[in-house]
Amino acid sequence: MNPDFDLVIRNGMIVDGTGADNTFKGDVAVRDGVIAAVGKIDGRGAEEIDASDRIVTPGFVDIHTHYDGQSVWDNHLAPSAWHGVTTVVMGNCGVGFAPCKPDDRNKLVELMEGVEDIPGPVLHEGLDWQWESFPEYLAALEKRNRDVDVCALLPHAAVRVFVMGERAIRHEVATTEDIAEMRRITAEAMRAGAFGFSTSRTISHKSHSGEYTPTLKATEDELVGIALGMRDAGSGFIEIVSDWNEPDAASEFAMLRRVVEISGRPAVFTLNQRHEAARSEVWRELLGYANDAIRDGHSIRPVTAPRAIGLLLGLEGSQNPYSGTPTYKSIAALPLAERVAAMRDPETRTKILSEDRITGSTFPLINRLMWTQMFRFGDTNYLPQREDSVAAIAEREGRTPEEVAYDILLEDEGRGFIYSPLVNYFNFDMSVSETMLADRNVIMGLGDGGAHVGFILDAGFPTWMMTYWARERGRFSIPEVIRRLTSDTAEAAGLHDRGVIEVGKKADLNIIDYDNVNFGKPYVTFDLPAGGRRLLQKASGYDVTIVSGVVTYRNGEATGKLPGELVRGQRMLDGSQQVIAAE
Repeated sequence: MNPDFDLVIRNGMIVDGTGADNTFKGDVAVRDGVIAAVGKIDGRGAEEIDASDRIVTPGFVDIHTHYDGQSVWDNHLAPSAWHGVTTVVMGNCGVGFAPCKPDDRNKLVELMEGVEDIPGPVLHEGLDWQWESFPEYLAALEKRNRDVDVCALLPHAAVRVFVMGERAIRHEVATTEDIAEMRRITAEAMRAGAFGFSTSRTISHKSHSGEYTPTLKATEDELVGIALGMRDAGSGFIEIVSDWNEPDAASEFAMLRRVVEISGRPAVFTLNQRHEAARSEVWRELLGYANDAIRDGHSIRPVTAPRAIGLLLGLEGSQNPYSGTPTYKSIAALPLAERVAAMRDPETRTKILSEDRITGSTFPLINRLMWTQMFRFGDTNYLPQREDSVAAIAEREGRTPEEVAYDILLEDEGRGFIYSPLVNYFNFDMSVSETMLADRNVIMGLGDGGAHVGFILDAGFPTWMMTYWARERGRFSIPEVIRRLTSDTAEAAGLHDRGVIEVGKKADLNIIDYDNVNFGKPYVTFDLPAGGRRLLQKASGYDVTIVSGVVTYRNGEATGKLPGELVRGQRMLDGSQQVIAAE
């Protein structure tokens, strides 16, 4: 007798992704990659999974990742796939690899290397460059199956360099002809399947050679022209990251709002608390401006991190506080054990501690590192206290902060990390993240999966949402947390076929041992092309992850099945965008 369904999940506590407090024990049946039935199911599945004492959720949708390169060479988009993510949106922050003329490939590689800390040799070996136009890039992505679905944004830097060449690198003002061509390219990309357009206006984004991102000074006319390309195609959202100080937050946001009003396309923007005392409250202004826009019917939604975005500085990573010193540079290529031995030598220690850490550094964030915001990380200490800082330890022990940090790096035979919260931790607590997340207009994101591979590891934000905000703090209910990870992000991206457990929706699902969800200890591996290193972090508690009705992971281990595909935006977007009234 033939089975009624391809898969039946039985006896799970269903958390449907809507946020409604209507969890219930029941079954979910899947046929042909789609949810076929929900409730008490009598029919038989070709495969059946007992989800007793587990929650069953939609697969998580992460709208801020940078798998633009990894998705070309890798079938497994770790670490995101290990944390319940079944769909990623990549191409954020205005950087990516298409469109691109052959002579400009090095420019885009250098930019990605500087902005997103993906080593140049990795990109040169991993990218096969079977494209010039953005539609050709999508066609190249479509040739490979993966463990998650991928969606792509059109990156402004690539478009600007494609149209303007060296003039883009020099930050020249785009001509009327330039803007018209960018508009055409944008419309073409949206019609081919891009989910939107991304841009950067922050001085933190520099190429490997130290040049500011080509989009930093793009004029309002240029941004309007590109947004009108999305209007021409009838789809796509704008993603923007900015310092919000040109000349001030009010003026910069007003410019973004005009772009949205003229084009009719929705926008999302990065919202975090800066750690400079003079700017530590600007996020409140921006949140207010966004809510005003929502009330007026214009979809401009902030995207924030559910905790501090933190740097992991260590000898195994790509950065540490002494990476820029001449003596450390002279030993940086040594194997870890030899480097540790050298650094323990009193003479070498004295030299490194006496040298200038800043001048010779290629790390764009080196000037933002403060001893008061640097901590021993241990296994996974994401909530360090003021008295635990390197500065506080130094004061108590009568040593310099430089000495304390140096010794932390040598702990565990050189595998110790210093954790340095970069944003959202000015007050040494989670209060700012809590306030932002409490606003229904705010989207949870910014995990940056696939990027910053040597010094940031935040792709596990979905796991943090469940472990900290729901289970440990009880600040948000599990239905609300799952909504933030599924239907909310899916709707913001225009993915109307997923994000909820409902008949007819795509069968992307997680079966989760909620009481035992947790993080593994970060570790370094050298599995990128050209032997490149990256930080990874596994998770526990994810019993089963399912993409299009196919089991991709069991207990954190890949099954070898690769049902993930390229998703094309024009097939998903129906022209509508959800606008959530601000509370």
